Amino acid sequence: MIIPVILSGGSGTRLWPLSRALKPKQLLPLVNESTMIQDTLTRLNGVKNISAPVIVCNEEHRFMIAEQMREISIQPSAIILEPVGRNTAPAVAVSAEFSASQNKDAVLLVLPADHVIQNTQAFHAAIATGYEAALQNKLVTFGIVPNAPETGYGYIKAGQHTQIANAFAVDRFVEKPDRQTAEKYIAEGNYYWNSGMFMFKASRFIAELGQHNKPMLDASHNALVTAKKDMDFIRLDKQIFQQCPSDSIDYAVMEKTKDAVVIPVDMGWNDIGSWPALCEVSTSDEQGNVMHGDVYAIDTHNSYIRSETRLVTAVGVNDHVIVETADAILVAHKDAAQNVKGIVDHLKKINRSEATIHKKATRPWGSYECIDVDERFQVKRIAVNPGAQLSLQMHHHRAEHWIVVKGTARVTCDDKVFLLSENESTFIPLGSKHRLENAGRIPLELIEVQTGSYLGEDDIVRFEDVYGR
Repeated sequence: MIIPVILSGGSGTRLWPLSRALKPKQLLPLVNESTMIQDTLTRLNGVKNISAPVIVCNEEHRFMIAEQMREISIQPSAIILEPVGRNTAPAVAVSAEFSASQNKDAVLLVLPADHVIQNTQAFHAAIATGYEAALQNKLVTFGIVPNAPETGYGYIKAGQHTQIANAFAVDRFVEKPDRQTAEKYIAEGNYYWNSGMFMFKASRFIAELGQHNKPMLDASHNALVTAKKDMDFIRLDKQIFQQCPSDSIDYAVMEKTKDAVVIPVDMGWNDIGSWPALCEVSTSDEQGNVMHGDVYAIDTHNSYIRSETRLVTAVGVNDHVIVETADAILVAHKDAAQNVKGIVDHLKKINRSEATIHKKATRPWGSYECIDVDERFQVKRIAVNPGAQLSLQMHHHRAEHWIVVKGTARVTCDDKVFLLSENESTFIPLGSKHRLENAGRIPLELIEVQTGSYLGEDDIVRFEDVYGR
């Protein structure tokens, strides 16, 4: 049985301002109408011996991932929440421990949640070969047949051919090379891009990790056995998981094991690590432009222009990336687009919210969007899904006024519970315990006006919360 292990812990900072810490690229529809994590799982349709996936993710993303899985009718066997990031090896170790407890012969197919694969048939064929190798106790990595001397990827040098068709012993892993070295690798013909995708028995990975990094295995094991079940999620113990060494699968196991094999595959692979990379897998017009949303361009070539909320125009622009969102605009030359991460780092340093969260924030009960703000007031548009409710809460520094514009709200304010219909409103005084619920069958939409001396999202004292926050 093959258990897909989907690693969804990345933040995708090089695709800012669209990708942000609280809604990163794997949760966005960048290439088509589906999100990247949805594509990662649906492209497994048709693979033999496949079972329900294990998803490892940042706890902040748990409800978005659960909802996106529901949209494509996939029920994961587990959604494991990482309280802190510890790179890929601990995430796989926890997944291996969990999977082995369910099926001692489980074979893991480890996949990042944010890759593009255009040739599904070639991908499935590589999985079939990988499964055969994994059953023979090999630890498999998939090497991408390079089409250019790429300096942004690590490489895998293939050694001798094994007895398994199209599988080679791994000679060595090499770091990202300079241009001259990358050209040499391409000329030699036995070097492949390191895809970050792996396949092995859960029991074999556990054994290898125990041999090469027992403190990591012990910490991962202890974090899992002390984990708490929270709705549909497995919440790892934060104090224990923080003690786990941070390392990648490559460094922790694959570079040290004697049983690593690489399967070369040409499948239209791209890890979408930058805006130019997204251009490569997107459909362009006759001028080489990729344009999304309300965009109009004159005398513009080989550019990526994306509008999320308003008209974006360009004149005489070549080889540029222009991305507009509700609260930020990026303009960058394609050659410099890898440096977008520096912008995000600066925004974090000066504590700008644009680094981590969109103007429209997704919550397990729905969403909210700030539409106006000043020193002592803030106006939000709030949408609550049918049957959903916010926590029972209070604020120390602000009062709120709610005006229903669509649907029916059930309001709790201290000891009063009452309904509000369209065009009705209520006032929530500072310090009052209150809760908002959607009592109807259609989405509830309202305008919230906050007033007070402090309007931050951390001014919330929760008394009851069905989402375990």
